[in-house]
Amino acid sequence: MPALLEIENVSKSFRGLKAVSNVSLYVEEGGLMALIGPNGAGKTTLFNLIAGVFPADGGCITLGGQDILGLRPDQICDAGIGRTFQLVKPFPHMTVLENVTVGALHGARDVDAARDAAREHVELLDLADKIHQPAHSLTLPDRKRLEVARALATKPRLLLLDEVMAGLRPTETDEMVAVFKSLNQETGITILLIEHVMRAVMSLSQHVAVLHHGGKISEGTPEHISQDPAVLECYLGEEEDV
Repeated sequence: MPALLEIENVSKSFRGLKAVSNVSLYVEEGGLMALIGPNGAGKTTLFNLIAGVFPADGGCITLGGQDILGLRPDQICDAGIGRTFQLVKPFPHMTVLENVTVGALHGARDVDAARDAAREHVELLDLADKIHQPAHSLTLPDRKRLEVARALATKPRLLLLDEVMAGLRPTETDEMVAVFKSLNQETGITILLIEHVMRAVMSLSQHVAVLHHGGKISEGTPEHISQDPAVLECYLGEEEDV
């Protein structure tokens, strides 16, 4: 399969600290890839570079052959990238449906069409029974689902998931894994996820890349990664995430 997302020799420093150092990744169209590494590895910084939050110091990022490096976040969304965030922050006093409708307004012809699309994504993420609840009343797992529904409502070609399973119980993690597998297989959406929950990484990902101190130290199948001595060694130490 051809690569949908191509990242070539991308770097980013903050006040002399090399958060991302000459990282190259290729995410296949329709693929499901995980980005892992200890805290401080630069994973979220790399997501922010892809999503246009920060400008890169160097390198190239393309989506479907289109150069997206240097575009604003709204332009990145227009290009076909949706994302979630580590800290879920829905509009607290808006309902589940209203939150997702905000995302669906991207590209919708009018509010009614956005609302109809939002209902579909609410149902897809198993939130239909809470559709009229205010977001602040949701449990953490449901807020995570809402975050994914909002991102999906923008109709992305590539979905970036930033630790959406952090803080979930094992059964809740398994439910989310099933949702993402279904999304990937039934809609063909390409997924790149940052995740620390290894049971999710091992059962969900087709391919895994590992960052450490801003650089890529390993890449391959989940089975290969789980036996790589460099990966096992880097997980012995933890630092604050960048």
